[in-house]
Amino acid sequence: MRYCLALDLKDDPALIAEYEKHHKKIWPEIEKSIRDAGIESMEIYRTTNRLFMIMETNKHFSFEMKSEADMNNPKVQEWEKMLWKYQQALPHAKPGEKWILMNKIFEL
Repeated sequence: MRYCLALDLKDDPALIAEYEKHHKKIWPEIEKSIRDAGIESMEIYRTTNRLFMIMETNKHFSFEMKSEADMNNPKVQEWEKMLWKYQQALPHAKPGEKWILMNKIFEL
């Protein structure tokens, strides 16, 4: 399955540069948690302060299982807390919601 998600960064060039630097080499524990969840590939793109993520997953992936595993992983919680310094929820996000699942509206 392919999932596309969006999130905003705080509109500050210095913070955006720091955020990108953190993604040049993610922590090994974070990569392991991503792969263990059934995410086979992940890409993040940016335009100004808007982020767009594409995830390709295997048949075992579920957002619920990934969320539960993340909540029980202290290293993932540390990573997420660190990154929240740079991130901001989309205007229509629910409280506590970060990455928002996007709906496909066109395919060629």
